[in-house]
Amino acid sequence: QVQLVESGGGLVQPGGSLRLSCVASGFTFSRHTMRWYRQTPGKERVLVASISGGGSSTTYADSVKGRFTISRDNAKNTVYLQMNGLKSEDTAVYYCNTVYRNTYWAQGTQVTVSS
Repeated sequence: QVQLVESGGGLVQPGGSLRLSCVASGFTFSRHTMRWYRQTPGKERVLVASISGGGSSTTYADSVKGRFTISRDNAKNTVYLQMNGLKSEDTAVYYCNTVYRNTYWAQGTQVTVSS
């Protein structure tokens, strides 16, 4: 049974940092691309970043390049999203995602950037 469990969201001031974590179970973690999406009310979920199974290949949305870093620790079955230089427009619910036969989503964690 595939499970994705997130942690690390919260309230932060503009310019601040947060790190999101997503612990995976139920599949061979190191063989699968992991992704972070985000969603704001009334809008579709948008891909923020992805990382290949081995961690050697990453992609980022233009809006977060240079500020966010995706990484993974395959020994801990965990993927991270380090978010620096946060802006108000980064406020959203963030979701960890993978595809293993089906599409799986974590429960979502709220990130609010506000002074």
